[in-house]
Amino acid sequence: MVEDRKNIFWIKTEGQNKLATKNLVPGNQVYKEKLVSKKGIEYRMWDPFRSKLAAALMNNLEEFPFKENSSVLYLGVSTGTTISHISDIVGPKGILFGVENSSRVARDFLDRVASHRKNIIPIIQDARQPKDYFSVYDKVDIVYSDIAQPDQTEIAIANCKLYLKNVGHLFLIIKTRSIDVTQSPKKVIENESKKLQTNFKILQQIDLQPFDKDHAMVIAKFHANN
Repeated sequence: MVEDRKNIFWIKTEGQNKLATKNLVPGNQVYKEKLVSKKGIEYRMWDPFRSKLAAALMNNLEEFPFKENSSVLYLGVSTGTTISHISDIVGPKGILFGVENSSRVARDFLDRVASHRKNIIPIIQDARQPKDYFSVYDKVDIVYSDIAQPDQTEIAIANCKLYLKNVGHLFLIIKTRSIDVTQSPKKVIENESKKLQTNFKILQQIDLQPFDKDHAMVIAKFHANN
């Protein structure tokens, strides 16, 4: 077992080194991921084909501000795969606000993830209306946005302006096919990145292939007063 960064691990299983997080809720699985015990500690395998943040780590993500005690606003949690691993990383003193608008997938998120993890506060609301989140009581360290909408970048920016600390991090998933199917994915990513220039410094752009086709992750630092 190798610790790559604090709270992210590479565990040898089935002859390969695989990404893992220390399970905050021992015995609990979220998406039938493999559980492995080493020296009395249980780890959850983190599948990059199921989680874009894991895919970014596999594709040489340079800056990883998620750590113990971090606060995160997560837009578009879906059924909760990635947020569950971030929950492992930030630990019991961290806090995650998980926003999901679709009642169908939100039910899975509540049942499989939020009900078992005390550091997750579910917000079943539209990310386009960030002023309506009554649960977010303070500025957060990180906004993580994974929304399949044509205006996904504008939604992320609006949430950052309300809730992200100055010099906090934005992790923006760009789903090129949700934005414009007529343009090349590369052009869509370029156009969406330009929208961040006013209030953000872009730190890295990562193509998520082969784990996710036509998806990119942009990591940026927020400058509230620009």
